[in-house]
Amino acid sequence: MKDVSVLEMMVPIAEYATVSHDATLHEAILSLEKARADFEEECYGHRSILVHDENDRIVGKLSQMDVIKALEPDFAKKLAGANLSRFGISTGYIESVLRDHDFWRLPMDQLCSTAGRQKIADIMYIPTEGEYVRSEASLQEAVHRLVLGHHHSLLVVAGNDIVGELRLADVFASVCQTMKKVFED
Repeated sequence: MKDVSVLEMMVPIAEYATVSHDATLHEAILSLEKARADFEEECYGHRSILVHDENDRIVGKLSQMDVIKALEPDFAKKLAGANLSRFGISTGYIESVLRDHDFWRLPMDQLCSTAGRQKIADIMYIPTEGEYVRSEASLQEAVHRLVLGHHHSLLVVAGNDIVGELRLADVFASVCQTMKKVFED
């Protein structure tokens, strides 16, 4: 069986939800919704949005978590990147922090209204060096990057341009299909 390359498995930028860094979160949500509708035949829908600058170069990403964090920006600022439960912090302690700092005190529609006006540049995520993979790289190399970095996706680079995104969900589907074939033969 032929090995699959990153280029063969990635989702091309043209098929991905993209938005300008100057757009609002509301506009980004509409872009994601449109991309999902345009490419609904996919097994796994888009879960993130790629952010481009005024020159149409990809400069960041907006994940599901970034959208949720935007609902309560003070929460994100005060607990910046902390995944407290991973460090043995109890659920009770986390709840007391939320209560003591009065997070999520407003109704959801009001939180969404405020968050929807935020500029993407203020809430987007800028990928680190380990979140890129060359288009000619093997799937095995990409899997190593996904696993070692605990990433849900990698930006695919050809030359100096980002040409697509390799998603963990698609890699998982490929692994499952290959495993089934191996045991069928």
